[in-house]
Amino acid sequence: MLGLEAGKKAEAKINGGVKRKRPADAKFERSRPYSKGPKATGDNSIPLTKRRKMGSYISSTSAPAPAERHATLATDHDIDPSDIHAAFDRSPAWNAEFLANDAYNDEINAGLHPTHKPGKYLSLDCEMVGTGPPPHADHLLARVSLVNYHGQQIFDSYVQTPVGTKVADYRTSVSGIRPHHLLPGTARPFAEVQLTISDLLETRILVGHALKKDLEVLELKRRPRDVRDTSRYSGYRIESKGKPPALRKLAASELGWKIQEGEHSSIEDARAAMGLFRKRKGEIEGEVVRKYRKGGPGGKKKKDGEGKAGAAELGEDDEDEEDDDEEADEELETLDGEDDDATSKPGPAQVKKKRKKKKNTRRK
Repeated sequence: MLGLEAGKKAEAKINGGVKRKRPADAKFERSRPYSKGPKATGDNSIPLTKRRKMGSYISSTSAPAPAERHATLATDHDIDPSDIHAAFDRSPAWNAEFLANDAYNDEINAGLHPTHKPGKYLSLDCEMVGTGPPPHADHLLARVSLVNYHGQQIFDSYVQTPVGTKVADYRTSVSGIRPHHLLPGTARPFAEVQLTISDLLETRILVGHALKKDLEVLELKRRPRDVRDTSRYSGYRIESKGKPPALRKLAASELGWKIQEGEHSSIEDARAAMGLFRKRKGEIEGEVVRKYRKGGPGGKKKKDGEGKAGAAELGEDDEDEEDDDEEADEELETLDGEDDDATSKPGPAQVKKKRKKKKNTRRK
């Protein structure tokens, strides 16, 4: 050990105590060549072509285009392409394929259309005739129509007058209904029409304008969260100062369509309502979601064991929705001139009293 240290000191004296330096012309060589290409260490490694933040991941494969994803949904899950288009359509040109009423080949009283597909959304409108004592304010269903999201006719039929009921006012100047339209052989029985409409609406979203009376004459009920009533959309109530707006005026101002200039057509009115829904689809859907989003249907969470008695009856949640909409339903008992089907000024029998608020007698 002492000999080694003595040898180092002797060598240092010979070199003058100065450390050796690398010659100026010497070049530094790497033990392995530098590669500018992406580094990969195995078959499953992912080449990193860009700098990335810690924790982020950059995939080398791009996501499929929306059209490709929608086509896959239609193929893999057997979904109608029109339903997928209706659900995912966010194009600002909402009416690019939604034409004016005169561009469709409507078949009056044709019943259920043999080829047109209903899709997810169906728009409903009814024509009614008057019965009861003067001023014949009671309504009877005379014609009902449904159109799909694309404005195509799905169903149209005249409806027979129930046996023993007399039509006092056909309201022809507005409804377009004449006595021969409601006779057997031309019109279909009420029960048949009601069943067809009920089956079509069972799993679909109902669209329309001031739907309360339409559902009443059809004797059908729909959960409010499954209804898109354009007369209740706040954006369409601005010009009418919060009141239910007339369909005729909205069609003119929002769609540029002229409807109800003479005898009404329930197909045209249903198509106009669908056009209004399509134009503000995102906002209308948003209002429905905000109203019924808490805890699922009706806005209340169910406890274990609740809502199991009577599958055919309305559940508590559905009753809650109906209670929430009582005030809105009263608004749809429109004033004189606002009801598109009205033909005369309201008489004393039509003056409504304020409805008392229903007491909540449900058990806790």
